[in-house]
Amino acid sequence: MAIRERMSGNEAVSYAIKQINPDVMPAFPITPSTEIPQYVSTYIANGEIDTEFIPVESEHSSMSAAVGASAAGARTLTATSSCGMALMWEELYIAASNRLPIALALVNRTLSGPININCDHTDSMGARDSGWIQIYSENNQEAYDNFVQAYRIAEHPDVRLPIMICQDGFITSHGVENISLLEDDLVKNFVGEYNPEEYLLNAGNPMALGTYSVTNFCMEANKLQEIAMENAKQVILDVAKEFEQISGRKYAFFEEYKLEDADYAMVIINSAAGTAKDAIDVLRESGKKVGLLKIRVFRPFPEDEIAKALAHVKGLAIMDRADSYRGGGGPLGVEVRSALFKNKVMLDSVNFIYGLGGRDFTTGDVADIFETLEDIVERGAKPVDYKYIGLREA
Repeated sequence: MAIRERMSGNEAVSYAIKQINPDVMPAFPITPSTEIPQYVSTYIANGEIDTEFIPVESEHSSMSAAVGASAAGARTLTATSSCGMALMWEELYIAASNRLPIALALVNRTLSGPININCDHTDSMGARDSGWIQIYSENNQEAYDNFVQAYRIAEHPDVRLPIMICQDGFITSHGVENISLLEDDLVKNFVGEYNPEEYLLNAGNPMALGTYSVTNFCMEANKLQEIAMENAKQVILDVAKEFEQISGRKYAFFEEYKLEDADYAMVIINSAAGTAKDAIDVLRESGKKVGLLKIRVFRPFPEDEIAKALAHVKGLAIMDRADSYRGGGGPLGVEVRSALFKNKVMLDSVNFIYGLGGRDFTTGDVADIFETLEDIVERGAKPVDYKYIGLREA
Protein backbone atom coordinates (compact mmCIF):
# COMPACT_ATOMS: atom_id res chain seq x y z
CA MET A 1 0.00 0.00 0.00
CA ALA A 2 1.40 3.39 -1.03
CA ILE A 3 2.43 5.81 1.70
CA ARG A 4 1.41 9.42 1.07
CA GLU A 5 3.90 12.02 2.32
CA ARG A 6 5.15 15.54 1.74
CA MET A 7 8.88 15.73 1.16
CA SER A 8 11.59 17.78 -0.48
CA GLY A 9 13.63 16.15 -3.22
CA ASN A 10 16.64 15.75 -0.93
CA GLU A 11 14.46 14.16 1.74
CA ALA A 12 12.87 11.84 -0.83
CA VAL A 13 16.25 10.59 -2.06
CA SER A 14 17.44 10.18 1.52
CA TYR A 15 14.35 8.16 2.35
CA ALA A 16 15.07 5.88 -0.62
CA ILE A 17 18.61 5.46 0.71
CA LYS A 18 17.22 4.57 4.12
CA GLN A 19 14.95 1.91 2.60
CA ILE A 20 17.84 0.44 0.57
CA ASN A 21 20.25 0.53 3.54
CA PRO A 22 23.51 0.51 1.54
CA ASP A 23 26.77 -0.61 3.14
CA VAL A 24 28.93 2.52 2.90
CA MET A 25 28.41 6.25 2.34
CA PRO A 26 31.41 8.57 2.24
CA ALA A 27 30.33 12.20 1.80
CA PHE A 28 31.44 15.82 2.07
CA PRO A 29 28.88 18.65 2.36
CA ILE A 30 28.20 21.09 -0.47
CA THR A 31 25.09 23.17 -1.18
CA PRO A 32 22.45 22.16 -2.24
CA SER A 33 23.13 18.42 -1.67
CA THR A 34 24.26 18.77 1.98
CA GLU A 35 20.91 17.67 3.36
CA ILE A 36 21.28 14.16 1.89
CA PRO A 37 24.28 13.09 4.02
CA GLN A 38 22.70 14.95 6.94
CA TYR A 39 19.51 12.92 6.69
CA VAL A 40 21.41 9.65 6.19
CA SER A 41 23.73 10.29 9.13
CA THR A 42 20.66 11.01 11.27
CA TYR A 43 19.11 7.69 10.23
CA ILE A 44 22.34 5.98 11.24
CA ALA A 45 22.55 7.80 14.59
CA ASN A 46 18.94 6.82 15.34
CA GLY A 47 19.67 3.17 14.58
CA GLU A 48 17.28 3.07 11.62
CA ILE A 49 19.97 1.80 9.21
CA ASP A 50 23.44 0.34 9.66
CA THR A 51 25.19 2.07 6.77
CA GLU A 52 28.83 2.94 7.51
CA PHE A 53 29.07 6.74 7.15
CA ILE A 54 32.56 8.06 6.37
CA PRO A 55 33.16 11.80 6.90
CA VAL A 56 35.97 12.86 4.57
CA GLU A 57 38.01 16.00 3.97
CA SER A 58 36.89 16.70 0.38
CA GLU A 59 34.75 15.48 -2.49
CA HIS A 60 37.80 13.96 -4.15
CA SER A 61 38.27 11.89 -1.00
CA SER A 62 34.57 11.08 -0.98
CA MET A 63 34.65 9.45 -4.41
CA SER A 64 38.04 7.86 -3.66
CA ALA A 65 36.55 6.24 -0.56
CA ALA A 66 33.50 5.17 -2.58
CA VAL A 67 35.79 3.54 -5.16
CA GLY A 68 37.64 1.66 -2.44
CA ALA A 69 34.48 0.53 -0.68
CA SER A 70 32.82 -0.61 -3.89
CA ALA A 71 35.97 -2.44 -5.00
CA ALA A 72 35.95 -4.25 -1.66
CA GLY A 73 32.45 -5.54 -2.38
CA ALA A 74 30.26 -3.01 -0.54
CA ARG A 75 27.11 -1.40 -1.91
CA THR A 76 28.25 2.23 -1.94
CA LEU A 77 26.90 5.71 -2.61
CA THR A 78 27.71 9.37 -2.14
CA ALA A 79 26.11 12.75 -2.86
CA THR A 80 27.43 16.02 -4.25
CA SER A 81 26.80 19.11 -6.37
CA SER A 82 28.63 21.52 -8.65
CA CYS A 83 32.25 22.15 -7.64
CA GLY A 84 32.10 19.04 -5.46
CA MET A 85 31.64 16.96 -8.60
CA ALA A 86 34.40 18.91 -10.31
CA LEU A 87 36.77 18.08 -7.46
CA MET A 88 36.02 14.35 -7.80
CA TRP A 89 36.42 14.48 -11.62
CA GLU A 90 39.45 12.17 -11.73
CA GLU A 91 37.68 9.60 -9.57
CA LEU A 92 34.56 9.61 -11.75
CA TYR A 93 36.59 8.13 -14.59
CA ILE A 94 38.28 5.66 -12.26
CA ALA A 95 34.94 4.44 -10.89
CA ALA A 96 33.56 3.93 -14.39
CA SER A 97 36.63 2.29 -15.90
CA ASN A 98 36.89 -0.06 -12.91
CA ARG A 99 33.22 -1.01 -13.50
CA LEU A 100 32.10 -0.15 -9.97
CA PRO A 101 28.30 0.19 -9.49
CA ILE A 102 28.45 3.24 -7.21
CA ALA A 103 25.33 5.40 -6.91
CA LEU A 104 25.69 9.19 -6.81
CA ALA A 105 22.87 11.50 -5.75
CA LEU A 106 23.69 14.61 -7.78
CA VAL A 107 21.84 17.81 -6.97
CA ASN A 108 22.43 19.97 -10.02
CA ARG A 109 24.07 23.33 -9.38
CA THR A 110 26.01 25.64 -11.66
CA LEU A 111 29.77 25.29 -11.81
CA SER A 112 31.83 28.35 -10.90
CA GLY A 113 32.55 30.83 -12.11
CA PRO A 114 31.17 33.25 -11.55
CA ILE A 115 30.32 31.83 -8.12
CA ASN A 116 26.66 30.88 -7.94
CA ILE A 117 24.81 28.31 -5.84
CA ASN A 118 21.68 27.98 -7.97
CA CYS A 119 20.57 25.44 -10.55
CA ASP A 120 21.81 24.64 -13.97
CA HIS A 121 23.24 21.48 -15.51
CA THR A 122 26.87 22.43 -16.01
CA ASP A 123 28.03 19.90 -13.40
CA SER A 124 26.37 16.76 -14.76
CA MET A 125 26.73 17.77 -18.40
CA GLY A 126 30.43 18.32 -17.84
CA ALA A 127 30.64 14.69 -16.67
CA ARG A 128 28.51 13.31 -19.49
CA ASP A 129 31.44 11.47 -21.09
CA SER A 130 32.93 10.08 -17.87
CA GLY A 131 31.30 6.68 -18.34
CA TRP A 132 28.52 7.07 -15.77
CA ILE A 133 24.88 6.27 -16.40
CA GLN A 134 22.88 9.50 -16.02
CA ILE A 135 19.19 9.60 -15.09
CA TYR A 136 17.32 12.87 -14.54
CA SER A 137 14.29 13.70 -12.40
CA GLU A 138 11.60 16.28 -13.12
CA ASN A 139 10.21 16.33 -9.59
CA ASN A 140 10.54 14.85 -6.11
CA GLN A 141 8.56 11.73 -6.99
CA GLU A 142 10.87 10.95 -9.88
CA ALA A 143 13.96 11.59 -7.76
CA TYR A 144 12.72 8.99 -5.25
CA ASP A 145 11.65 6.49 -7.90
CA ASN A 146 14.86 6.84 -9.90
CA PHE A 147 17.03 6.24 -6.85
CA VAL A 148 15.05 3.12 -5.91
CA GLN A 149 15.81 1.78 -9.40
CA ALA A 150 19.46 2.90 -9.45
CA TYR A 151 21.23 -0.12 -7.94
CA ARG A 152 19.17 -2.61 -9.93
CA ILE A 153 20.52 -0.95 -13.08
CA ALA A 154 24.11 -0.33 -11.98
CA GLU A 155 24.69 -3.75 -10.40
CA HIS A 156 23.25 -5.80 -13.24
CA PRO A 157 25.92 -8.27 -14.45
CA ASP A 158 25.55 -7.01 -18.04
CA VAL A 159 26.19 -3.43 -16.89
CA ARG A 160 28.29 -2.94 -13.73
CA LEU A 161 28.70 0.79 -14.19
CA PRO A 162 28.30 3.71 -11.76
CA ILE A 163 25.07 5.69 -11.93
CA MET A 164 24.15 9.26 -11.06
CA ILE A 165 20.57 10.25 -10.24
CA CYS A 166 20.16 13.97 -10.94
CA GLN A 167 17.67 16.53 -9.65
CA ASP A 168 17.59 20.32 -9.87
CA GLY A 169 19.16 22.20 -6.99
CA PHE A 170 16.72 24.11 -4.75
CA ILE A 171 13.91 23.84 -7.31
CA THR A 172 13.48 20.13 -6.64
CA SER A 173 15.94 19.43 -3.85
CA HIS A 174 14.42 21.92 -1.37
CA GLY A 175 10.90 22.31 -2.75
CA VAL A 176 8.30 20.28 -0.83
CA GLU A 177 5.75 18.27 -2.82
CA ASN A 178 3.27 15.49 -2.24
CA ILE A 179 4.94 12.15 -2.83
CA SER A 180 3.93 8.51 -2.88
CA LEU A 181 6.42 6.24 -1.08
CA LEU A 182 6.69 2.47 -1.33
CA GLU A 183 6.65 0.30 1.76
CA ASP A 184 10.07 -0.59 3.20
CA ASP A 185 9.80 -4.34 2.53
CA LEU A 186 8.70 -3.72 -1.04
CA VAL A 187 11.79 -1.60 -1.73
CA LYS A 188 14.08 -4.03 0.04
CA ASN A 189 12.77 -6.96 -1.99
CA PHE A 190 12.88 -4.97 -5.24
CA VAL A 191 16.47 -3.82 -4.78
CA GLY A 192 17.68 -7.10 -3.28
CA GLU A 193 21.01 -7.94 -1.69
CA TYR A 194 24.29 -7.07 -3.36
CA ASN A 195 26.42 -10.16 -4.00
CA PRO A 196 29.20 -9.28 -6.46
CA GLU A 197 30.99 -12.16 -8.13
CA GLU A 198 34.39 -10.48 -7.92
CA TYR A 199 35.71 -8.10 -5.25
CA LEU A 200 38.99 -7.37 -3.54
CA LEU A 201 38.14 -8.95 -0.19
CA ASN A 202 37.16 -12.28 -1.73
CA ALA A 203 40.01 -14.44 -0.39
CA GLY A 204 38.98 -17.37 -2.54
CA ASN A 205 39.47 -15.42 -5.76
CA PRO A 206 42.38 -12.96 -5.46
CA MET A 207 42.31 -10.09 -7.98
CA ALA A 208 43.78 -6.70 -8.71
CA LEU A 209 41.77 -3.60 -9.58
CA GLY A 210 42.87 -0.31 -11.09
CA THR A 211 46.25 -1.58 -12.17
CA TYR A 212 48.31 -0.02 -14.95
CA SER A 213 46.96 -1.00 -18.36
CA VAL A 214 49.55 -1.35 -21.10
CA THR A 215 48.80 -0.53 -24.72
CA ASN A 216 47.83 -4.13 -25.50
CA PHE A 217 44.86 -4.01 -23.09
CA CYS A 218 43.65 -0.42 -22.57
CA MET A 219 41.58 -0.09 -25.74
CA GLU A 220 39.86 -3.43 -25.18
CA ALA A 221 38.90 -2.32 -21.66
CA ASN A 222 37.41 0.87 -23.13
CA LYS A 223 35.37 -1.14 -25.62
CA LEU A 224 34.02 -3.41 -22.89
CA GLN A 225 32.99 -0.31 -20.95
CA GLU A 226 31.15 0.96 -24.03
CA ILE A 227 29.40 -2.40 -24.47
CA ALA A 228 28.25 -2.20 -20.85
CA MET A 229 26.74 1.22 -21.54
CA GLU A 230 24.94 -0.18 -24.58
CA ASN A 231 23.64 -3.06 -22.45
CA ALA A 232 22.34 -0.57 -19.90
CA LYS A 233 19.60 0.55 -22.29
CA GLN A 234 17.69 -2.72 -22.12
CA VAL A 235 18.38 -3.12 -18.40
CA ILE A 236 16.94 0.36 -17.71
CA LEU A 237 13.74 -0.59 -19.54
CA ASP A 238 13.51 -3.98 -17.82
CA VAL A 239 13.99 -2.48 -14.36
CA ALA A 240 11.41 0.24 -15.12
CA LYS A 241 8.89 -2.41 -16.13
CA GLU A 242 9.40 -4.27 -12.84
CA PHE A 243 9.17 -1.00 -10.93
CA GLU A 244 5.85 -0.22 -12.60
CA GLN A 245 4.46 -3.50 -11.30
CA ILE A 246 5.13 -2.53 -7.67
CA SER A 247 4.43 1.21 -7.93
CA GLY A 248 2.01 1.77 -10.79
CA ARG A 249 4.37 4.46 -12.13
CA LYS A 250 5.72 4.02 -15.64
CA TYR A 251 9.20 5.06 -16.75
CA ALA A 252 11.18 4.81 -19.99
CA PHE A 253 14.05 6.67 -21.67
CA PHE A 254 11.90 9.78 -21.97
CA GLU A 255 8.36 11.03 -21.47
CA GLU A 256 6.21 12.19 -24.37
CA TYR A 257 3.72 14.90 -23.40
CA LYS A 258 1.08 15.71 -26.02
CA LEU A 259 3.70 14.88 -28.62
CA GLU A 260 1.84 12.38 -30.80
CA ASP A 261 0.14 14.96 -33.05
CA ALA A 262 2.41 17.96 -32.34
CA ASP A 263 3.67 20.16 -35.15
CA TYR A 264 6.15 21.84 -32.81
CA ALA A 265 8.02 20.16 -29.97
CA MET A 266 10.39 20.95 -27.15
CA VAL A 267 13.11 18.64 -25.77
CA ILE A 268 14.02 19.43 -22.19
CA ILE A 269 15.52 17.93 -19.01
CA ASN A 270 14.50 18.01 -15.32
CA SER A 271 12.25 20.46 -13.46
CA ALA A 272 11.69 22.96 -16.30
CA ALA A 273 9.62 20.25 -18.00
CA GLY A 274 6.84 21.04 -15.52
CA THR A 275 6.83 24.69 -16.58
CA ALA A 276 6.77 23.64 -20.23
CA LYS A 277 3.83 21.27 -19.65
CA ASP A 278 1.77 24.07 -18.08
CA ALA A 279 2.48 26.33 -21.06
CA ILE A 280 1.69 23.57 -23.53
CA ASP A 281 -1.69 23.00 -21.88
CA VAL A 282 -2.58 26.67 -22.36
CA LEU A 283 -1.27 26.76 -25.95
CA ARG A 284 -3.24 23.62 -26.79
CA GLU A 285 -6.43 25.34 -25.60
CA SER A 286 -5.75 28.11 -28.11
CA GLY A 287 -5.38 25.61 -30.94
CA LYS A 288 -1.58 25.32 -31.07
CA LYS A 289 -0.36 21.77 -31.76
CA VAL A 290 2.66 21.75 -29.47
CA GLY A 291 4.22 18.99 -27.38
CA LEU A 292 7.15 17.95 -25.23
CA LEU A 293 9.79 15.25 -25.05
CA LYS A 294 11.31 15.15 -21.56
CA ILE A 295 14.65 13.36 -21.36
CA ARG A 296 14.96 10.97 -18.41
CA VAL A 297 17.97 8.91 -19.52
CA PHE A 298 20.85 10.95 -20.94
CA ARG A 299 23.50 8.25 -20.64
CA PRO A 300 23.18 5.93 -22.42
CA PHE A 301 21.69 8.36 -24.94
CA PRO A 302 18.61 6.85 -26.66
CA GLU A 303 19.26 8.49 -30.01
CA ASP A 304 17.24 6.20 -32.27
CA GLU A 305 14.21 6.28 -30.00
CA ILE A 306 14.34 10.08 -29.74
CA ALA A 307 14.61 10.49 -33.51
CA LYS A 308 11.62 8.21 -34.04
CA ALA A 309 9.52 10.13 -31.51
CA LEU A 310 10.32 13.46 -33.19
CA ALA A 311 10.20 12.35 -36.84
CA HIS A 312 6.77 13.91 -37.51
CA VAL A 313 7.31 17.41 -36.09
CA LYS A 314 7.93 20.50 -38.22
CA GLY A 315 9.98 22.54 -35.74
CA LEU A 316 11.97 21.63 -32.66
CA ALA A 317 13.28 23.56 -29.65
CA ILE A 318 16.18 21.82 -27.91
CA MET A 319 16.59 23.23 -24.41
CA ASP A 320 20.00 23.28 -22.73
CA ARG A 321 20.59 24.40 -19.14
CA ALA A 322 24.32 24.38 -19.89
CA ASP A 323 26.47 25.80 -22.68
CA SER A 324 29.29 23.84 -24.26
CA TYR A 325 31.12 27.06 -25.18
CA ARG A 326 31.80 25.68 -28.63
CA GLY A 327 30.28 28.69 -30.37
CA GLY A 328 27.18 26.75 -31.34
CA GLY A 329 25.02 25.80 -28.39
CA GLY A 330 24.82 23.24 -25.63
CA PRO A 331 25.41 19.49 -25.19
CA LEU A 332 21.79 18.38 -25.56
CA GLY A 333 21.57 20.32 -28.82
CA VAL A 334 24.52 18.41 -30.22
CA GLU A 335 23.19 15.03 -29.10
CA VAL A 336 19.64 15.49 -30.40
CA ARG A 337 20.68 16.95 -33.74
CA SER A 338 23.19 14.12 -34.20
CA ALA A 339 20.42 11.60 -33.50
CA LEU A 340 18.11 13.25 -36.02
CA PHE A 341 20.82 13.41 -38.71
CA LYS A 342 21.82 9.77 -38.17
CA ASN A 343 18.21 8.71 -38.61
CA LYS A 344 17.69 11.01 -41.64
CA VAL A 345 15.08 13.11 -39.85
CA MET A 346 15.25 16.59 -41.36
CA LEU A 347 13.45 19.42 -39.56
CA ASP A 348 14.03 23.00 -38.42
CA SER A 349 15.52 23.19 -34.94
CA VAL A 350 16.82 25.87 -32.59
CA ASN A 351 19.04 25.14 -29.59
CA PHE A 352 17.99 27.44 -26.72
CA ILE A 353 20.25 28.11 -23.72
CA TYR A 354 18.15 28.89 -20.65
CA GLY A 355 18.15 29.05 -16.87
CA LEU A 356 21.90 29.39 -16.28
CA GLY A 357 22.76 30.16 -12.66
CA GLY A 358 19.13 29.66 -11.66
CA ARG A 359 17.65 32.27 -14.05
CA ASP A 360 13.84 31.95 -14.10
CA PHE A 361 12.25 29.95 -16.91
CA THR A 362 8.59 30.89 -17.35
CA THR A 363 5.53 29.76 -19.26
CA GLY A 364 5.88 33.01 -21.20
CA ASP A 365 9.34 31.91 -22.30
CA VAL A 366 7.87 28.63 -23.55
CA ALA A 367 5.19 30.45 -25.53
CA ASP A 368 7.81 32.75 -27.09
CA ILE A 369 9.96 29.74 -28.04
CA PHE A 370 7.10 28.04 -29.85
CA GLU A 371 6.30 31.34 -31.57
CA THR A 372 9.92 31.52 -32.76
CA LEU A 373 9.63 28.03 -34.26
CA GLU A 374 6.37 28.93 -35.96
CA ASP A 375 7.94 32.09 -37.40
CA ILE A 376 10.74 30.02 -38.93
CA VAL A 377 8.59 27.22 -40.33
CA GLU A 378 5.39 29.03 -41.30
CA ARG A 379 6.42 32.62 -41.93
CA GLY A 380 9.89 32.23 -43.40
CA ALA A 381 11.82 33.94 -40.61
CA LYS A 382 15.59 33.55 -40.76
CA PRO A 383 16.60 30.37 -38.91
CA VAL A 384 18.93 30.65 -35.91
CA ASP A 385 21.27 27.90 -34.76
CA TYR A 386 21.25 28.66 -31.06
CA LYS A 387 19.97 31.41 -28.85
CA TYR A 388 20.14 32.49 -25.20
CA ILE A 389 16.74 33.30 -23.70
CA GLY A 390 15.94 35.38 -20.65
CA LEU A 391 18.95 37.69 -20.92
CA ARG A 392 18.38 41.03 -19.15
CA GLU A 393 19.52 43.12 -22.12
CA ALA A 394 16.91 41.40 -24.28
